Amino acid sequence: MRFEDAVFNWLQIQMVAQARPDDRAAADTLDFFRQLLKEDHEVSEIRVERVDDSMIHIRIEQGGRSKLQMIDRSAGEQLLADINSNPKYN
Repeated sequence: MRFEDAVFNWLQIQMVAQARPDDRAAADTLDFFRQLLKEDHEVSEIRVERVDDSMIHIRIEQGGRSKLQMIDRSAGEQLLADINSNPKYN
């Protein structure tokens, strides 16, 4: 999986897992993406650093370097919005 796709998928499931702490499937999927980022892309740490009106800022420690990646907020929050709008999951 491409690095950018892995980070985006991590972000979406991170937001779901944070909003739904009892959702075991979300926690397991979050663990999967953390492991994928670690093993395939040498990411030692990843976290949401800040959220503003339009962007989500993600801090990534990769290969001994720190970098900031920004993702459109509406895209990053879309999976959580889809889950919350489906009565089957609420």
